Amino acid sequence: MAKAQTITEFYHEKIHCIPDNLQQDIGHFNVFRMEDCQPASPSMSYNRRDFYKISLLRGKFIYHYADRSILTEDGNLLFFNPQVPYAWEQLSKEKASGYFCIFRESFLTEMGRHTLRDLPMFHPQGKPSYRLTTELEKEVERLFIKMLNEINSDYRGKYDLIRNYLMEMLHLVMKMEPSEKLYQHRNANERITAVFIELLERQFPIETPGQLFRLRSASDFAAELSVHVNHLNRAVKETTGKTTTTHIAERIVTEAKALLRHTDLNVSEISYSLGFEEPSHFNNFFRKHTRMTPTGFRIV
Repeated sequence: MAKAQTITEFYHEKIHCIPDNLQQDIGHFNVFRMEDCQPASPSMSYNRRDFYKISLLRGKFIYHYADRSILTEDGNLLFFNPQVPYAWEQLSKEKASGYFCIFRESFLTEMGRHTLRDLPMFHPQGKPSYRLTTELEKEVERLFIKMLNEINSDYRGKYDLIRNYLMEMLHLVMKMEPSEKLYQHRNANERITAVFIELLERQFPIETPGQLFRLRSASDFAAELSVHVNHLNRAVKETTGKTTTTHIAERIVTEAKALLRHTDLNVSEISYSLGFEEPSHFNNFFRKHTRMTPTGFRIV
């Protein structure tokens, strides 16, 4: 069953001890060289973390991210958020190298930053892997080295500097993607669609058999947003080209695939968690959208 790995568990796994300077405040930040934190196993189990992570990775890996698998090689910058579980496998025999940092959302939001989930690299349905040019890779490495130097310094304002380096890194990546496609809400339809997507994503991931997918229909979301269901449907269709029902169904299918592939929940438990009254209803829904039964998908 997927569970959230804590900061303390991360340190036990990565460096096999708890550092003396471990800050347990809500905005915990730390940064590492990959070479100093090699795990004992060439793979990591599928789970969520209760922190954000950014990795500049050199080496060949496969990351299993929700129901997707991403092949990464030298010069990749990867972003992981607490909402989406992931696992990885190392494909090359050479020792991985690079840098990574971990932090909680409040490390940035306490300084008045926007919610990290609003950024394309941290959005649950966003793009977690970015292939860097040689020039950009050097720039990102320079920022990681600056953060390493500051974290080990005695300067009282070091975390303010680190926040600036971190934001500079995020902006370098956002320049690679046209941000206006995602986050400039030019009208009311775009705003209401963004809130609908946020409410939909907030219900995932499913982590326990008793966790229920509560908002399952366009009417449910319209009631939550205090708008007429026709207005919501029209706004979502105009903004995204897909109906509200299609968005909900696609997200249920994505979560169902992840639960079937990466947890030990049985089909009945998954069916219940996703809001289906009977397993047969879930089977019919899953077959309609994937042309496979849940059991058949699990064993492929």
